[in-house]
Parts: sequence; C-alpha cells; structure tokens
Amino acid sequence: MTLWTSADAIAATGGRSAVDWTATGVSIDTRTLEPGDLFVALKDIRDGHDFVAQALEKSAAAALVSYKPKDIPVDAPLLIVDDVLQGLADLGAASRARSNARIAAITGSVGKTSTKEMLRAVLSRQGKCHAAEASYNNHWGVPLTLARMPAETDYAIVEIGMSNPGEIAPLSKLARPHVAMVTTVAAAHLASFDNLSGIAVEKATIMDGLEPGGTAVLNADIETTGILRDHATETGATQVLFGTTADDWQVKDVRLTGDVTVINATGKGHDYLFKLSVPGRHFAMNAVGVLAVADALGADPVQAALDIAQWVPPAGRGTREVIVIDGANEDETLDLIDDAFNANPTSLGASLEVIAASKPHDNVGRTIKGRRVAILGDMLELGPDEVQMHRDLVHNAHLQSLDLIHCTGPLMHHLWLALPEEKRGQWAEHASDLAARVTRLVDAGDVVLVKGSKGSKVSLVVDAIRKLGHRRPQEE
Repeated sequence: MTLWTSADAIAATGGRSAVDWTATGVSIDTRTLEPGDLFVALKDIRDGHDFVAQALEKSAAAALVSYKPKDIPVDAPLLIVDDVLQGLADLGAASRARSNARIAAITGSVGKTSTKEMLRAVLSRQGKCHAAEASYNNHWGVPLTLARMPAETDYAIVEIGMSNPGEIAPLSKLARPHVAMVTTVAAAHLASFDNLSGIAVEKATIMDGLEPGGTAVLNADIETTGILRDHATETGATQVLFGTTADDWQVKDVRLTGDVTVINATGKGHDYLFKLSVPGRHFAMNAVGVLAVADALGADPVQAALDIAQWVPPAGRGTREVIVIDGANEDETLDLIDDAFNANPTSLGASLEVIAASKPHDNVGRTIKGRRVAILGDMLELGPDEVQMHRDLVHNAHLQSLDLIHCTGPLMHHLWLALPEEKRGQWAEHASDLAARVTRLVDAGDVVLVKGSKGSKVSLVVDAIRKLGHRRPQEE
C-alpha cells in the first residue's frame, strides 16, 4: 500500500528529489526500518545522516535529508529539504490535510499511553484505526504518527506529551483533533513548572488545536478541573466530563479483584457494566473516559464497552505476568506487575492499590506465606519537594497492605528509611545492584510490583525477575 509518492512528498515539504520513488512507510530508526520505508534522518544523540547508507542498503524507498551524505551516489533516492524535522512536520501536516479520519488527541500527567491503547483496541473494531507505536508523543513523535497515517484511516489517535511549557499547543495544532482528552493532571514534571496549576494550564492547551465544533473530554475529579474547563470555554469546545463526580460519564462503582476490574458507569442516560482484563482503579477511570471519547468521535460506546476487555496494558505500564520459577513444578510461580516505565506520586498510588488487591499464594516458596512485595525506584522530575514526596509515601493506605518493600535510588532511600522495620527490605543506590540480588528479594508465591521512573532503570529488576524462570500470560 502506497503511503507517499515522491511527488506527494515534494509537494508537502517543498523539497527536491533526483529520482521518483514510492514509500509504504516512514521510519526514523534503521534498526526497525522495513523495506519500502522513507527513512527520516533526524538528529538526536546521533545524526541520522550517518545512517542513510545503511537505510538504503536495507531497501528504504528513499531518505529525507538536509544534505547528501558523502558516501551516497548522486542518483540515490533522496528527498532533500532545508530542515529534516520541519520536513517531517510538513509530511505530518499534509497527511492530516488529506485524511477524512476522525482524530482524538490525548494528554495527561498519567495514563496517556494506556488510554491511547484502550482507545485503539475499541476503535479498531469499528473501523480502520491508526495510532502511534509506543509513546511517540513529542516534537518528532507526533508528526511521525501523522506522517504514517494511511489516507483511508477512519479513526486516528495522537498522544501528546510535554516536559516543558509551550510544547503541547503546537503539536495539537498540527494534529487538528476532533476530540481532545485530558486523562488527569498530577505532580509530574514539576521541575519545569511552579505548581500543579501550571501543569494544568499547559495540559489545557491540547484544546488549542481542536477543529471547529470539537469536543474536550475532561477529568471531573481533579482539583484543576476548573482550569481545564475555563480553557475549554475560551476555545469554544464542547465539554464532556468523566469521573465519579461527572454528570456526563459518571463512574458509579469500581471493583478490583486479583486479575480484573469491574466497572459500573452511566453515560448519556445509559447504564454500562463492563470489565477490564487487568486490575486498576486508574485504568477504570480512563476506560470510562475512552467510552466518552469514542462517543464524541461518532463511534458506538456500547460496542466499545464490550470490546475494551480485549485491552491489556503496554509493557512496563502495569503488565501482569506469571513467572514460573521451577520448570519442573508449575506451582512454583510468582506474579509480576511490570510498571517500570514511569512513576509519580499519583501513578505509584494507583499501582499500590493494585498490588494491595492482589492475592499471594501460600505454601509454594521458601517463606511458606506468599507476600505482597514492592520494588520501587526513584520518581524523577518532581521539583524542589521531591524528597518529601518520596518520604510521604510511607503514609499511603495501600502501602500498609504490603509485606515487604525494596527501594533503589537516592530519592527512594528517604522512603526506605521511613518504613517500619518489618516492611523494610533492601535498598541499593543503583537498580543494577538490586537486580543482582533478585533471588533474595522475591520468592515463589509472591505478588511483586516493580515501579519507578524510566531513568531509575528499575526495569533491570524486571528483567532479572523474568530470568528466574520463564513467563506465561496472567490468564493462563
């Protein structure tokens, strides 16, 4: 299926190409490039121009560059532009302009990617749905998502993130969504903002790119809802609220069991009773928001409620799996909750509720009694109060249900010191040190949560736990 012809790409970017070519995809990484992709030579840690020859050797259709690399023939399929990132943005804008897709844009301090994947799961059963792989939500990820969008797409989902003020509005204006959703506003990236209100003001700018008559789907349960609603009024967006206090899409009841979440909600005068295949109150809240977005896009929310049970969290965002420690004894297992991609006080609190509702297994490990074990890495970019935020976790009600808490990193050391002695496990400055001790951290029968910001590298502990045996999906 043709995604870009050289003529279309030239028209979009104002670039020039010595030969004609046809691309079936767009890639920024030669490691994942597929034959027929247009390779975009972005500059990051490395200059993408250094990889153009490799991309062409791997049968890239062409390369988007700002100059011809030395080792490339004159007649090579190159699309030469003044600036590669701007060229990618121009492709994204042209792709958006030629599409009749109904588009949703999602932002929020917590839950962007999980919510995007929920929405993908339900919309893909009601039409041709396009969404980014992974968390492609920044100044290159959003235009890449749009540039990859097939012209015949029915629904598209664009995730938009930020680290600093002023980043969201330009990306929303590029995506021109019909629906903009804010999952929540929480203490994340406080190193770049004065307070929570400042984060809310930035998140609200996702509405700046809404198409005329567009809809803002907003969390009704947070202290900064008023800021979001005021901005929606300024932009003229139709407001749809979701949450326990919302009139539009109200969460009536959420019940967590060991492996599912049952949700009772009302929306537009109808009752909804549906389930998720994983536990999590935070997942439940966003699931109701997903129904609101689906409805605002013109999809069927009833069908969406039925299909959302097919969704499972992306890797590192609450994925649950069973690790078989002894291949000769299928009962010697532990339950692993991999939430090692990101962390802030709000998301960590949600994860602690999940493990608190989980049931360990007795009489299968060295300790006889199965335990709820948390392995926690630093929460990063929280600003000047970061030490107190880590220390205050000791008061979390769900943490009281845990049997053992291991910590890694200089910030989590403050929680570790505040823990009661009977719950205090091991601490290490680096996650790699904890990973090396993993056989002493967990046991068969345990339910184990691993949570931390990506920069804490606590995912190394996840990998070490997986290497204790082999894994199988939770549903088995």
